[in-house]
Amino acid sequence: MTKRDYYEVLGVSKNASDDEIKKAYRKLAIKYHPDKNPGNKEAEEKFKEISEAHEVLSDKQKRARYDQFGHAGVNGGAAGGAYGNPFGGQNGTFNFNGQEVHFDFGGGGGLDDLFGSLFGFGGGFNRRPRRGADLRTAITIDFKEAIFGTTKEISVEGKSIKLKIPAGIDDGMSIRLRGRGGPAPEGVEGAEKGDLYVVVRVKPHKTLTREGALILSEERISMVDAALGCEVEVETVDGPITMRVPAGTQSGTPFKLSGHGVPFRQDGDRGPHIVTIIVETPRNLSRKQKELLEEFKAAKKRGIFH
Repeated sequence: MTKRDYYEVLGVSKNASDDEIKKAYRKLAIKYHPDKNPGNKEAEEKFKEISEAHEVLSDKQKRARYDQFGHAGVNGGAAGGAYGNPFGGQNGTFNFNGQEVHFDFGGGGGLDDLFGSLFGFGGGFNRRPRRGADLRTAITIDFKEAIFGTTKEISVEGKSIKLKIPAGIDDGMSIRLRGRGGPAPEGVEGAEKGDLYVVVRVKPHKTLTREGALILSEERISMVDAALGCEVEVETVDGPITMRVPAGTQSGTPFKLSGHGVPFRQDGDRGPHIVTIIVETPRNLSRKQKELLEEFKAAKKRGIFH
């Protein structure tokens, strides 16, 4: 379903102030809150929509990315869609190079699922265990390995396993390997081995961060370079890229490097890398520098610069 424009959802203009956005959200939140509309699915969906819009528009950085790139430029946690969880949905299982991989993001079923997972009852806990215990382990990989995928060798109870980690995996996701857990209970006909859950931890990068399928970074430039325009070398997961910063760029302006973000499992495409420009104000100016800035200031007052 196509998402509505966030400004339209809150009923404010694109130039609305933070206070106007806050007031609009509060008014709508009171009207459509589930507590005031019990059992009203339409009101519940409205409340989710306005909460999503407020989460983005009340955050200066997310609002700036949304203004420039639309829904594609904001975090999937708030905006959903293609740039959120690159594997889609809350849980998912797919075959990766002959290896069944299960992504578990929390949630799930009720008590039967809980007891079944912990003790191997397989639904209903009045029967003898029909499968072995599930085992858990963890592995740590580098930031770029999480982006492009990798293969690691892990050892569990003396068994050596080659673990294929797919491109786009995020910190905290778990990979489920069926039948790689504890041994099947003895004397139980049809009993199976348990599963192995591997929690993936991703080391932080020194300059890059990730939001869903977006990769984010900042580049700092001088006020002179911002005024006149310049080129900056941006570190990406694909290596350094030269990016042109046009004259007159304001601090906080985001730029989009298409195809340099996190891969999507669904279609193989990649999200963008968003570079935010930070204009630095000079300190400890020399006398000559101060004189030049004073001349610039005077010229602006006379209307020479706009």
